[in-house]
Amino acid sequence: MSTLDPVDTGLYIHVPFCTTRCGYCDFNTYTPGEDGTSSVGTYLNALEAELDRAAAEWDRPGPPSTVFLGGGTPSLLGADGLTRVLGAVRRSLGLAPGAEVTTESNPESTSPEFFSALLEAGYSRISLGMQSASAHVLRVLERNHTPGRATAAAQEALAAGFDHVNLDLIYGTPTETDDDLRRSIDAALSTGVDHISAYSLIVEDGTAMARKVRKGQLPAPDEDVYADRYEMIDAALQDAGMGWYEVSNWSRQGGECRHNLVYWRGGQWWGAGPGAHGCVRLHGDGSSTGITRLVNAKLPRRYAEALASGDSPVVTTEPLSDADVHTERIMTGLRLAEGLPDDMVAHAPQAVARHVGLGLLEQVDGRTRLTDAGRLLADGIITDILVEEDD
Repeated sequence: MSTLDPVDTGLYIHVPFCTTRCGYCDFNTYTPGEDGTSSVGTYLNALEAELDRAAAEWDRPGPPSTVFLGGGTPSLLGADGLTRVLGAVRRSLGLAPGAEVTTESNPESTSPEFFSALLEAGYSRISLGMQSASAHVLRVLERNHTPGRATAAAQEALAAGFDHVNLDLIYGTPTETDDDLRRSIDAALSTGVDHISAYSLIVEDGTAMARKVRKGQLPAPDEDVYADRYEMIDAALQDAGMGWYEVSNWSRQGGECRHNLVYWRGGQWWGAGPGAHGCVRLHGDGSSTGITRLVNAKLPRRYAEALASGDSPVVTTEPLSDADVHTERIMTGLRLAEGLPDDMVAHAPQAVARHVGLGLLEQVDGRTRLTDAGRLLADGIITDILVEEDD
């Protein structure tokens, strides 16, 4: 398999709407009345126009085999809006047989009827933001769902007939205790979902949480706590029969998120919607790799205005060199349990040997992979490899 031609080709669709902004979030999202927003109807019209442009401009190997709606809060479009989006995808780009179609959902904007309608429309996977089962942790994160709603929503999705359901956890939130995290893990596992993602809290500059940390209203996250909590999560999920396949993602066999694997394995995806990023071959592209990164206008209003005028919403076009593609493969591929072929890291022999000697990397069957200890230091290991390659 080529590093640029994995089995799946993806389509990412960004839905920028949220009812409120969580204190830790720095995603491209907009709440009602914010400058730059557009109506849902205007957004959907613009999205349909962009998908038509994608069909004309994207030199793809075939119809997308994965579709992922993220945000923002895609479930705010309601079942009718999400059905319309998937219908537009089918009309413009088509869908490969057996395509994985995922939508993120806020637990508070879902219901049994919502999930049944999505299943009928052709969605095959649901991803729910749980974050924590602790009320006080959710308050610190400024999440607007109650502790039990996420697990109830997961069970509703499974009852509706979805085989693939993910719950997202966040660990290391200021004021979170070990017991809080244990309750969250147990609650997530009790639902029977086949996929759990767990991310350490990152306090991003410019967010409400960053301002509180800076003012001393919240303690800063602790790296040692992060490591301890990660090990707690990994042990509990593996004991429950879930294996890690990417540093922050665990699943039962066959439950891996195929769309995210498109990113991590260096595949092509079109990014549609305000602020969306894509990485695709374009018709007539003469760059060395034939791969171009596209970035859309961030403001929903400007995104919609461009498409309504018959113009492209793309504001940045960046042809990728062989070196760019290689760097991104190292950055993403080494985070996978499958690792990378040894020859992909052969230009950093000292860094690789050093981390093998420290027990952080292993080289088995022609592949270089993180060990369990190495997962805790993945970013540093990847940086060391890339620095040596650049010297």
